[in-house]
Amino acid sequence: MPISSAFCAPSAAHQLDVPPDGAVFLIFISSDDPETQQPWCPDVRASWPHVVAAFGADTAPELSVVRVGQRAEWRSEGNAYRRNWGVRGVPTLAKYRRVDGQVVETARLDENGIQDGEALREFLK
Repeated sequence: MPISSAFCAPSAAHQLDVPPDGAVFLIFISSDDPETQQPWCPDVRASWPHVVAAFGADTAPELSVVRVGQRAEWRSEGNAYRRNWGVRGVPTLAKYRRVDGQVVETARLDENGIQDGEALREFLK
């Protein structure tokens, strides 16, 4: 499945459209620096090849990209992704499923987990 950059995140996880027996995968990353056209966060840049390798295959689940903003916006305590999604660092890879009819986060990886091949494979199960 593809990696989708066109995803528009709802205001909170419980509003995600998660199929009854499926999962939704999101990755929260820094926005691109206007000068370099690359993510401003070095951890995002270092993790991205691992993300592409894991989610780029035809048999991989779809991954939606959520950009958290520029550095100053991200560092603000009022950042919507910090406040409403519980994201504390970028990159953050999260998996959401329906449990008892409710959308819940069932797994999460930070940059260390994303760069750990075994942890990333386990996350995809």
